[in-house]
Amino acid sequence: MTLLKDTTDRALLAALKSNARASVTELAQQLNLSRTTVKQRLVRLVETGTIRRFTVVTDTQDAGGIRAVMMVELQGKMSRAVIQALRKIPEITAIYSTNGAWDLVADVHMDTLVQFDQVLRQVREISGVLNSETSLLLDRIY
Repeated sequence: MTLLKDTTDRALLAALKSNARASVTELAQQLNLSRTTVKQRLVRLVETGTIRRFTVVTDTQDAGGIRAVMMVELQGKMSRAVIQALRKIPEITAIYSTNGAWDLVADVHMDTLVQFDQVLRQVREISGVLNSETSLLLDRIY
């Protein structure tokens, strides 16, 4: 449940999107707030699920590795369980709901084709996954 209180919350989220590793002190200085205010807001945003995780995002084209987009078809009411299972796979870095033939689209990052094969197998074994189709991203055009 997203619960943004005001423009300060939005500014805090924007600052974290820019640098998720910023300390509370750095965020407080950047936003011209007290450390206590920043800390309390961070706690509330995490508790309400507005902030789900703190992570590092890299440009895989520069960092190397393999990137893929996976489309997933779900069985009826299994979506929450499937999403929870997908979130436990470290190579899946983002999951999106979508419309059309596929229920979910996942962004997948790995280092080797062996890992790619393992991720495909893991996803296919999740109860509630009816079908999946995965495309390797070869070269960034734009």
